Amino acid sequence: MSIAERLAAVEARVRAASTAADRPADDVAILLAVKTQPVGAVLDALLAGATILGHNRAQELVAGAAGLADAPAHEMHFIGHLQSNKVNQVLRHAGCVQTVDSARLADRLDRATARRRADGEAAGPLAVFVQVNTSGEEAKHGVRPEQAADLAATVGAADNLHLRGLMTVGAHSPDVGLVRASYERLTAVRDTLLAGGAPGTADARELSMGMSGDLEVAIAAGATMVRVGTAVFGQRPTG
Repeated sequence: MSIAERLAAVEARVRAASTAADRPADDVAILLAVKTQPVGAVLDALLAGATILGHNRAQELVAGAAGLADAPAHEMHFIGHLQSNKVNQVLRHAGCVQTVDSARLADRLDRATARRRADGEAAGPLAVFVQVNTSGEEAKHGVRPEQAADLAATVGAADNLHLRGLMTVGAHSPDVGLVRASYERLTAVRDTLLAGGAPGTADARELSMGMSGDLEVAIAAGATMVRVGTAVFGQRPTG
C-alpha cells in the first residue's frame, strides 16, 4: 500500500472509532509522527492530505525543515522529550510543543517565545500541551496526574504560552483495560482542570493520546488527537 492508501485507512479507522463512541466523525485530528522518516515520505503524506506532523527529535526536526519549505500548509508539533538546550532550535520550526512536563521547561519556553515575538519571529503565544504520566511507569516522562493542574496553571499564567490541552503516552501493556484506564485518567484530569477555572486554562480541551495500535481505545476514552506513525509510514527505518 502507498502512504496515501495507508493514510486513508487510518482516517477510516478514526471515523469508525468516533462513530462508535457517539462522537462526530471529524472530532479527532490525526498527527503523523514522522520520527526517522525521510523527507520524501513526509511530503507524500502531506500531498495525500495530512495536516499535522510531529517530531520526536530536535535534530531531525531541524534537518528536515528545508525539505518541507514548499510543502502544503501544515502544523508542526514537537512530541518528544525536550531538553532545555534544544528549545531555541525547536521553536524555529515547531508551532506547538506537546511535552511540557515541568515549570522549568514552561518558563524556558515562555522566555524564548517572548524573545522571538520581540524580534518579529513569532506572531503570538506558543501552543503547548502539558504531558501527564497517567500510567505511572517510571520510564515515561510527564507529571503525575495530581500535579497536572498546578503545572497547567503555571502555563496558563505565562504571557507567551497558550495551553491547548493535555498529552499522554498510554500504558505499555497488552492489557487493553490498563491502556484504556491510562487514557480515561487523562480525560478525568482534563475535566477537573476545566472545572477548576484557573486563568489561562479554559482552552485546554484537547487530549493528545493514542497511537497506531490503540487509537480506537484512545478515541473511546476521549482523545481529540491521535499520534500515528507506523500505520501510515510502515515500520521505521533502522540505522
